[in-house]
Amino acid sequence: MEAIPFVDLKAQYNSIKAEIDTAVSDVIEQTAFIGGEMLKKFEDSFAQFCGVKHCIGVGNGTDAIFLALKSLAIGSGDEVITSAFSFIATSEAISMTGAKPVFVDIDPETYTIDVMQIESKITERTKAIIPVHLYGRPAEMSQIRELAGKFDLRIIEDAAQAHGAVYSGKKIGSIGDLACFSFYPGKNLGAYGDGGAVVTNDEEFAMTVRKYANHGRVSKYDHEFEGVNSRLDTLQAAILSVKLKHLEKWTDARISNARYYSDRLKKTGLRLPVETDGIKSVYHLFVVRQPDINRSRFMDDLNGQGISTGIHYPIALPFLKAYAYLNHSTDDFPEAYSASQQVISLPMFAELEHSQIESISSAVMKCM
Repeated sequence: MEAIPFVDLKAQYNSIKAEIDTAVSDVIEQTAFIGGEMLKKFEDSFAQFCGVKHCIGVGNGTDAIFLALKSLAIGSGDEVITSAFSFIATSEAISMTGAKPVFVDIDPETYTIDVMQIESKITERTKAIIPVHLYGRPAEMSQIRELAGKFDLRIIEDAAQAHGAVYSGKKIGSIGDLACFSFYPGKNLGAYGDGGAVVTNDEEFAMTVRKYANHGRVSKYDHEFEGVNSRLDTLQAAILSVKLKHLEKWTDARISNARYYSDRLKKTGLRLPVETDGIKSVYHLFVVRQPDINRSRFMDDLNGQGISTGIHYPIALPFLKAYAYLNHSTDDFPEAYSASQQVISLPMFAELEHSQIESISSAVMKCM
């Protein structure tokens, strides 16, 4: 069987090669490498795509969360609530401000933050909640907004895996006070290097983020405070502008592939992604789960047949060495711990063909 990669960035590039090459050539010919009209064009287009007024391109998704937190004046002595199951960038950005990350367990069906457990973690030091739209599935934003309103908290959406996802008719990115995106190459909307963005409807937050990301200034030498250097370069913005035009089509293909997977794997006993009315997942990853198999052997068997797999994520955040100082045990977050031991990510990308999914599904059934 022909090898099937986990993600095929070359196939995506080949499908839009002429557009990408032209965009890159235009940037080089104009020597417009930092800022300028091409960056503004992407920021305006991505803001419109998300259904918000403002987009600020930044260096990467981690910076996006850090800068969003800084725009809310969150820092030392504050606490920020987030999911126990995500990539470390989510919690790392909280710590970067001097604030303390406070973890909440996940819903075992959706892998997003368990909204029923959030209130018990709120203290007088809590300033914000960062829900993570994990694997491209939106978190339960209605309940999170209710809690935020009740306790006067801000919401920062971690939308690094959820470009174009929808919750109750609203695009992810338009529901919280701010939202943060990553354009890492493997994302649904990926650059050809690092990149990220903060989006918001709040003009003051947008201006503060833009200043923090550009050395605390708006004009060249008028530094109002010490900021950082975190800019989305124009080359990446030009590439993202091209790819943004194709994103809805690619999202439709991901959804089609996810449903085809689910149909082919429904009799295997694997726990498959759930779909819910009013929630549109964009399937950044297609994650299955089975507590009754040896995961390492299962993945080795698939890899031996040329099928690439992954684990997102093998260690839940509270149990990383980085957070040993919080003294958490597996009993504190049983669902996050269980998921970390059982989840398996199968190949997922827009260009994945149904015939390849047939091959993957057949291999999965043989390995069980």
